[in-house]
Amino acid sequence: MRYGLALLSALVLGLAVTAVGSAEPTIGSKQAEAQQVLAEIQAMDAEMEQAVEAWNAANVRLDEIKHDLEVNQARLVTAKKNLAKARAQASARVVALYTSNEPDTLSVIFGAESLNDLIERIDSANRIADEDARIAAEVTQYRNEVQKRQQALVQAQADQEKVVAERAAHRASIQSQLAERQALYSSIKDQIAQLEAAERERQARLAAQAKAAANKHHSAPAPAPAPAPSSGSSGSSGGSSGSSAPPPATHSSVVSIALQYLGVPYVWGGASPSGFDCSGLTMYAYAKVGVYLPHNAAMQYGMGTPVSRSQLAPGDLVFFNGLSHVGMYIGGGRFVHAPHTGDVVKISSLSEYWYSATYVGARRY
Repeated sequence: MRYGLALLSALVLGLAVTAVGSAEPTIGSKQAEAQQVLAEIQAMDAEMEQAVEAWNAANVRLDEIKHDLEVNQARLVTAKKNLAKARAQASARVVALYTSNEPDTLSVIFGAESLNDLIERIDSANRIADEDARIAAEVTQYRNEVQKRQQALVQAQADQEKVVAERAAHRASIQSQLAERQALYSSIKDQIAQLEAAERERQARLAAQAKAAANKHHSAPAPAPAPAPSSGSSGSSGGSSGSSAPPPATHSSVVSIALQYLGVPYVWGGASPSGFDCSGLTMYAYAKVGVYLPHNAAMQYGMGTPVSRSQLAPGDLVFFNGLSHVGMYIGGGRFVHAPHTGDVVKISSLSEYWYSATYVGARRY
């Protein structure tokens, strides 16, 4: 990984030197230092993204536990009420039985029309008492089970909060390293200023092309669901994964939504137009078309339908670096994504070295 990142950095610096040329004489003496710094930046960015996604996943699990705890708490309240009611009813019946039995024993005996009738009356009273006891016992058992689950959930919440705290501490550790990285970056900022300007111009051209293509695709009539499979049978509203062809893309309009946020800064845990991280951008854009994804790249990969690289369509999500990074395919071998701290939502190419080397797969929703 580090070798690949160093190679990529060397290529980037080569472009920088070519762009600046002899107009900046100090670049030659700074080249070795800049190459090392850029390699470290790439490695830290990848590590930071893994830390952020781990933190996102821990928070998702914590929210699930809190929800379970609230549901169980409501059940516990109901169980306690039912237990109190069952016990009260049982007590009332026992009291009624004993208070009525003492003075009216003779009436029970003389009121019976036969010995069998007398036995049935006494047996009926006993059954009522037994049934009340059984109901009270069952409600008590349910209450105890709910209480036990409540204790387990409270412990699970405490454990998960520790996990979240550990993830946050790891993230904070990387954040402190990030401050050093930014200081190093500022030291070579002047040397790569022209490269950044060239990249901005390139991004502007790519954005214009992508928006034009998205608008054209969006305004065109919906095609028949047949172009992707070369010789498939049904494949149109396809069921399971029996065929290699994925279902037709139905959310290409999500590309136009994601492209609206080009230039928005990367923010750890961000999922709004004020700042996005990688899975936050894809989650936010897809929510706009009624598809709700979790705020975690690996979890998003676990949903949808697998799509081969050769069958990618606008709107498909593409995943990298052991599922710690995600972007949205926009067509033409390019994708829009929120790369890392210090960067903005931008367009990149699948053929770029790092993305090509760490590509995992794609999903359609």
